[in-house]
Order: sequence, then C-alpha cells, then structure tokens
Amino acid sequence: MPIGSEMSAYRGRPEVSGAPSEQRDCPGMDVTDLFRHRYQSRYDGLREGASMKRCEFICVLGGTVGGFWPRRRTVVAAMAALVLLPIEVSDAGWLSDVFKGLSRHGKSPKHITSPKRATLAKPATSPKRHTVKLAVLGPAALSPSALKPVAPSCDPSKFRIVLDVGHTAESEGAISARNVAEFVFNLRLAQRIEEKLKAEGFAETRLLLTEGKARPSLVKRVAAANNLHADLFLSIHHDAVPNKLLEDWEFEGKKSHFSDRFSGYSVYVSRNNPDFKTSLSFAELVGKEMKAQGLHYAQQYTQAVMGRYQHPLLNKETGVYSYDQLVVLRKARMPAALLEAGSIINRDEELKMDSPERRNIISSGVTAAVKEFCEPRWAILGPL
Repeated sequence: MPIGSEMSAYRGRPEVSGAPSEQRDCPGMDVTDLFRHRYQSRYDGLREGASMKRCEFICVLGGTVGGFWPRRRTVVAAMAALVLLPIEVSDAGWLSDVFKGLSRHGKSPKHITSPKRATLAKPATSPKRHTVKLAVLGPAALSPSALKPVAPSCDPSKFRIVLDVGHTAESEGAISARNVAEFVFNLRLAQRIEEKLKAEGFAETRLLLTEGKARPSLVKRVAAANNLHADLFLSIHHDAVPNKLLEDWEFEGKKSHFSDRFSGYSVYVSRNNPDFKTSLSFAELVGKEMKAQGLHYAQQYTQAVMGRYQHPLLNKETGVYSYDQLVVLRKARMPAALLEAGSIINRDEELKMDSPERRNIISSGVTAAVKEFCEPRWAILGPL
C-alpha cells in the first residue's frame, strides 16, 4: 500500500425529374440488397473498392422513408446517415447542406435534389490532417467529456513508462497475512508488467527501484522519474488495512495478522499532479482493464471505518480514487497513477496475489491500458 498508510425491406422508388446531369438517380431496389452487395465494403474496415457515398445513401433512405413521410424523407434519411455511418469529423459539413437545401426545394414528394458535398479548405499551417471516426451511436449520444483524446499519438518504441516498485528493501511496506513483505509482491508484479510491456513494443519501459527509508525514498523516486523524462508513471503496490482492523492468527508457528473483511484492487491519482486530466484518463483505463479481467475494486476507502485512510471515489465503475497529497503522484511532472493490485492482508487474496496466474492477469490488464492510452484514438464510450 502507499507509504503513509463497460420491418421487412421496403422498395422505395423516388422519381427524379428535371435533375441536372450531375445528380444521381436513386436505384429502385431492395435496400437490404443495396447494403449487402454494393456497399458492404463501407462496413468492412473501410477498405479500398466500392464505398458508400453519403448522397446515394441519403437518396436511398429518402426513397424508403418517402412512402410514409414524403415531406420529411430527406431529414429522416440525413439523420439516419449520421447515426449509422462512420463519419469523418472533417467532412461533417455536408450535413448542413442537406438541411439548408430543404428551404430551396419544392414540396412535391416526387422530386428530390441530392445535396452537394461541402468543399473543405485545407488548413494552411498543418500539412497532415488527423480525422476522427465517430462510433455508430452518433455524436448525439456522446457527452462533451467523452469527445476528447485519451492521449496524443505516440510511438510505443519511444514511449517511456516508469514502473515504480513501491517501497524499498529497507522500508518494506505492509506485511502480508503470511509474513511476506509488500516490497516482495511489488517487485515481482512490476517485473512481470515490464516484461509484458517490452514484449508489446514499449522498449523504453523503465523499472524504478530505490533504496533507503520511507520518506527519503519518495523524494528519490520522484526525482529519478522526472530526470528520465518519462511519458507516464505507474507505481505498483499491494494493499492492507489500518491496524485497528487487524486480527491475530498464527502461520507456520509464527504470529501474524490478517483481515479477511476487504479485498480488491484500487487505482489512485492526485488532483495536484500538473497533468491531472491525463492521469485520470490513464487510471480509468487501468481500472477498466482490471474489471475486464474479472477483478473487482476495493470499496472500503469511502467508508468511515477507514479513518484517515478514506479517499474520494472518482469513478465508481472503475475503482479510481483521489490521493491528492501522495508525493509520488503529486510531484511527478508527467501523468501519474498508483495501482494497489490487491490485498495481501486478506488470506485468500494473498494466495491469489502470490500466484503467477494473477500476476499475468494484472500485467495483461496494465499492458492493455498502456496500449490504449498510447493509441491516437478518441474515447467514444468512455470508461465502463
């Protein structure tokens, strides 16, 4: 623990009369066949070949809907296209032309004029444009906070993550129910995470081991991470409980202490970190991946019984807490998070944390979170 303590097909045949040569006639065919045979590639990874053109799609849906609501078919079709198609944000301006065109067209349901796609000016200062794909839920289903990048684009071979092994050989942290120092658990898990990350191409991953007593070692590890110019900092720990919650027992003839009352992982960030928002984004990814691995988070830190070890819960789905004054999170000059992998004072969970299988599960989750953090993508759905 830290020092200091997820209708059958309708055949629409709209007629187009007097349309300029550049306009497209809507094919009178079954809409299901249209998607299956002509436009399937639009949904198969956006490969080269026949691709769905939005004006044709609107035309088809307009004809389909036209049998029911003739005057509204263009609006309905445009809305359907917005929801169903992967739309590039940089091309989203064509939708405004659809609605602007309604005021210029006649009201006869037998005449449709296909909207022209907007021509977008290229940015003068940036030779490369980064477009963003929207998920099938469409932008109407997204909150503003969800439409933000988890992290800037990064090259895994150059991305440097520091894995901080919590505590030191001289200041071992918590003692497990079977009298094993937390530092031993931290080191073995951090080494496994390092192996996984390097196997996934994160060659600049650094394992951070410090020496000395508790407080001085905190200063040393933060200074080392800052001097390494790391892109991300993750401190590895294992959990325990306040002394007042411990019970006595003997293991292999030696007196020890345990508490089977609580179990689970938890992730911490500091709101005083200079890049708190990015820290939180990464912490939520870690929590999401732990949950995806079938693990549950420790819920006791919001309870009064924890006393001074209580912490605000920032995300009740992923088990992310704030620990604002924790030195390694507050003083790091890069996004930083701390993972309490599980409780070693809980006798059943200690056995799991001591197994290679559990270390593989946790290290796989952390690696998946780092990969997702590093991807140049938008977090459409947000943490589960």
